[in-house]
Amino acid sequence: MTVARKSRPARPEDERLPLGRTFAYGLQHVLTMYGGIIAPPLIIGAAAGLGPGEQAVLVACCLFVGGLATILQTVGIPFFGCQLPLVQGTSFASVATLVAIAQDGGGIQAVFGAVLTAAVIGFLIAPFFARIVRFFPPVVTGVVITMIGLSLTPVAANWAMGGNSSAADYASLENIGLAAMTLVIVLALSKVGNAAISRLSILLAIVIGTLVAWGIGMADFSQVGQGAFFALPQPFAFGPPTFHAGAIISMVIVVLVILTETTADILAVGEIAKTRVDSRRIADGLRADMISSIAAPVFNTFTQSAFAQNVGLVAITGVKSRFVVTAGGVILLILGLLPVLGRVVASIPLPVLGGAGIVLFGTVAASGIRTLSKVQFSGQNLIIVSASIAFGMIPVVAEGFYEHFPAWVGTIFHSGISSAAVMAVALNIVFNEIKAGNSKGGSVFHAAPPRMVKTEEIRSLREGDHYEAGKLIDAKGDEVPVVTAEQFTVALAQHLKACDEAGIEPELPDGVDRREVLQDAEQSARQDHVRST
Repeated sequence: MTVARKSRPARPEDERLPLGRTFAYGLQHVLTMYGGIIAPPLIIGAAAGLGPGEQAVLVACCLFVGGLATILQTVGIPFFGCQLPLVQGTSFASVATLVAIAQDGGGIQAVFGAVLTAAVIGFLIAPFFARIVRFFPPVVTGVVITMIGLSLTPVAANWAMGGNSSAADYASLENIGLAAMTLVIVLALSKVGNAAISRLSILLAIVIGTLVAWGIGMADFSQVGQGAFFALPQPFAFGPPTFHAGAIISMVIVVLVILTETTADILAVGEIAKTRVDSRRIADGLRADMISSIAAPVFNTFTQSAFAQNVGLVAITGVKSRFVVTAGGVILLILGLLPVLGRVVASIPLPVLGGAGIVLFGTVAASGIRTLSKVQFSGQNLIIVSASIAFGMIPVVAEGFYEHFPAWVGTIFHSGISSAAVMAVALNIVFNEIKAGNSKGGSVFHAAPPRMVKTEEIRSLREGDHYEAGKLIDAKGDEVPVVTAEQFTVALAQHLKACDEAGIEPELPDGVDRREVLQDAEQSARQDHVRST
């Protein structure tokens, strides 16, 4: 009798998990990005002069459209959706511009008009934008992934302090202590040795942290029962959009930034999932971004893009299935239709999310560093990486740096991610694509010796051996231990003795003498005995 073996999916992101685990991991994605997705509609709504009830409509619509956009991006249909584990939601890149439009007299209707027009333009240029993928080699993607993690770290710190700088308890020891406790829970659950618990460590830590916060009076669920239980989004609930040339031009610049960031996120999650990402896949992802952004103002919300913080969740959990994120999209959709569930999730204290965010965003930065480890820091690559990361950190560490620049400059470079991406792409073109003028000796910052490998080191390698994530892997996918010369001699001597006892003729590596191996092993054993006595 033959037993049918379960075939592995051709792509890591196509893996299907049991339904319960799929929705548990999906909920983990929702909780990770929930604070980020509801903040933009609250900020923009307040700037437009909307009351609490109208702002609640914006939040519900934001969740509803974010769910639809996430499902489209992950499931995919012809020409739409990159079919990668990317969560979609209202982009923070557009907040400053949309606030300015709302306060310039146009109100929320001018905001929706600008978003609609700019998204149509973004949709038309998406296929051409995707062709720049050749300008995103590992030296660029590594910089961008690293900057995603670094630029999100202040967000985690702000959450840990309470999220509202005007509140009396902002940065209090109670808030930071709650965040620290959540962080410790994440680390402890990752240490228990159970793969399922480790992958759910973020979700479990958020639940435990919230329960503790509720027990000590730091979580308030009193608002959960107030308001509608079920509500359908109403198209153009605030009236038809209006169109202003200046607002549209500003939003087109924002859309270009969103296309850049989404391209970076697609490349980042592709690198983490170890799956192939080409220009066609990027174009499908960008089209999904833009068609969602076109539908967004119809349903009273704003531009949509991939959420960078969820890239960290894919990295830290190792769950690469796009259907997990599809489940997260379904949950967002339900939250948009059931405001009562949204109010439950909104009651999670921000310090709890901050503690979890420290691990999440740090993991993204570590993934970028791992990508950069594959880069040969010869030629000009060192200066590309150093200048791009430092340039990307400017708006992160000095928020007012671009305050006196023209508005369009601030729009492009206010984000550390877009700043680093623009600089890395530009420097890669200048130094690696345009060779004229480069010094043959490489960058003045590069002082490493020429890269060489000894002949005897090559002899020990076999067909299919490759280096992956700091480990030597053979053709079967098993790790090949990397040992010192002394450890190699001892292990080989033990192998020879075992073969002698079994009556087997051992196969020795080229250039290795049997007697010398045994003599060296005996000498090493005597030296160990002397040292121990």
